[in-house]
Amino acid sequence: MNMSRRHVQVSEELAHMAGEFLAREVANPSVYGLITVTRAELSDDFRNVTVFLSVLPQTKENEAIHFAKRARSDFRKYVKEHSFLQPIPIIDFEIDYGEKNRQRVDELTRK
Repeated sequence: MNMSRRHVQVSEELAHMAGEFLAREVANPSVYGLITVTRAELSDDFRNVTVFLSVLPQTKENEAIHFAKRARSDFRKYVKEHSFLQPIPIIDFEIDYGEKNRQRVDELTRK
């Protein structure tokens, strides 16, 4: 997929905003674990974005993803208040299994 410079910039900005938003909203990391935004994938028409998360410890992934999905409308409002994007994309959150697999490969190659 050949992405335009603007597409890359908007994706990176949304990932950055998601990181800031989640850092601010997760008041108790012992409940949800450490949530890190790894990347954001923006649709070609800029109308949908999937924000990918990594969660430590992995046992907290379910709690973290449920929290993030419940906070989608609040994050959309945050994006509206902190950016000039038009239209504001529909937001979804997912666990970044690609990052998880990369970490596992790193772990195996170190042995």
